[in-house]
Amino acid sequence: MFKRYLPIMGWLSVYNRRTLAGDMIAAIIVTIMLIPQSLAYAMLAGLPPEIGLYASILPLLAYTLFGTSRTLSVGPVAVISLMTAAAVGNLALEGSSEYIAAAIALAFISGIMLMLMGFLKLGLLANFLSHPVISGFITASGLLIAASQLQHLLGISASGHNLLDMLLAIAANIQHTNLITLTIGGSAVLFLFWSRKGLTPLLTHCGLTAHGAALVSKTAPVLAVISTILIVWAGELTESGVRVVGAIPAGLPSFTLPSFDSELWQQLLVSAVFISLVGFVESVSVAQTLAAKRRQRIEPNQELIGLGAANIGSALCGGFPVTGGFSRSVVNFDAGAQTPAAGAFTALGIALAALFLTPLMFYLPQATLAATIIVAVLSLIDLGALKRTWQYSRSDFSAMLVTIVLTLVQGVEVGIIAGVSLSLLLFLYRTSKPHSAVVGRVPGSEHFRNIDRHQVETNSRLITLRIDESLYFANARHLEDRIYALIVEQPQVKHLVLMCPAVNLIDASALESLEAINHRLHDSGVTFHLSEVKGPVMDRLQKSHFLEQLTGQVFLSQFDAWQALNDEKVRRKA
Repeated sequence: MFKRYLPIMGWLSVYNRRTLAGDMIAAIIVTIMLIPQSLAYAMLAGLPPEIGLYASILPLLAYTLFGTSRTLSVGPVAVISLMTAAAVGNLALEGSSEYIAAAIALAFISGIMLMLMGFLKLGLLANFLSHPVISGFITASGLLIAASQLQHLLGISASGHNLLDMLLAIAANIQHTNLITLTIGGSAVLFLFWSRKGLTPLLTHCGLTAHGAALVSKTAPVLAVISTILIVWAGELTESGVRVVGAIPAGLPSFTLPSFDSELWQQLLVSAVFISLVGFVESVSVAQTLAAKRRQRIEPNQELIGLGAANIGSALCGGFPVTGGFSRSVVNFDAGAQTPAAGAFTALGIALAALFLTPLMFYLPQATLAATIIVAVLSLIDLGALKRTWQYSRSDFSAMLVTIVLTLVQGVEVGIIAGVSLSLLLFLYRTSKPHSAVVGRVPGSEHFRNIDRHQVETNSRLITLRIDESLYFANARHLEDRIYALIVEQPQVKHLVLMCPAVNLIDASALESLEAINHRLHDSGVTFHLSEVKGPVMDRLQKSHFLEQLTGQVFLSQFDAWQALNDEKVRRKA
């Protein structure tokens, strides 16, 4: 029982020095990477920078206890930070104590939701977020995030609730651009982009191994932070209008209880639902990808519990919602992390940074953090997915496009609600008119194919209709109309076989339709048969009276039905 909900009990029993060495090395690399990211994502969420550090300590420890991924790195991420700002920004003034309290409550509510979903094994709820919707949402979020950081890159004040408002505000204030700030931020952006492809070959040329050079290149944001801090400090650039992070309180976070104000919880509830689902989908996708590379597996429902514990941990130390980050998890994996203990060691590194390094960050330019965010989120933008989705599926493209447009124009919550709603409506529409085909026998074989696509054998007294979808309330009437139309078109028909190889479900509404079809065909002098009914579907049919009333038979295969009915060996029941 305990081992099921505490995966740490499984890997801790075989922990050894070699595993420890791999986890320690990975933790050092990820800690160096996480420090500037946590500060930047706190700023993106509209929170003081130290809260980003707080949200990177206890959540990592909680996930170490409850998570099943060996390499997932939990903490602040860009998209969840943006969703936090959108949810809390409507309730309080950014940076105020009420704003911070709402962000803490949001993390706590999300944590409770995730844990409840895990205990109730509701990981499947994430399946309602289709990939095109998630892809469109992340692309739009990346554009919003990048646009929101342009003001810090230019050294101006410009904000807005959507992309158009942001761009108009920037255009209205662009004449106030601080050229020194722009130089610092622009140089940081160029360096970070160059470091992704250019730093590794340079380090390799200097004698590092390819693997070591790739890992060191991941610490480029720290190099940008250190160099710009020194430049601002040495040049006394704050007097020239360069905005810096300023004083960051040193020390570990204190224990914090979230607000239990019922009105606040009601206001945050919908946002918490979407933050939980989006965070879970993003986290599980990364975890499954990395686990597959080592032939490991994760348990999605236990991941819900792990992420829930991480968010509750974040709330208890004054943090905001967190989830598994893609870039950090990949670095953690490449650096040789073997167990979730690497996350615990990373938490220790962040705690040491909070204790001893925060005074050194006083002169950290906000433009550098903005550059870190912009470079990180631009990799999330995948406009090419629009073309690929359009070529493959117009309906999925429409859901993706609606998600992008509404996220940019109306905000993150409206965008994702519209995308999910449209996806479900399109699913209902598609399955309400399931594909079906009249089939005939491929000569000399036991195979049956669509008569409109292949040269097949048919019998004027026999119709076989293959249905390519499960039968449920939305498409039951469509099946009735399709069968009645076939009978009207071919009055010489004496047998109709419903071929069901793709039918995985027949609900109560569809069962009533089958009963109606059976009676009406009987009145028309046509015998109704079924073929290739799957076992679970057959089990449910046997619990009803339908099989007793069926005028024909249920054949194991369509070939059996063809042989029997083609030779007129089957007679209708009296």
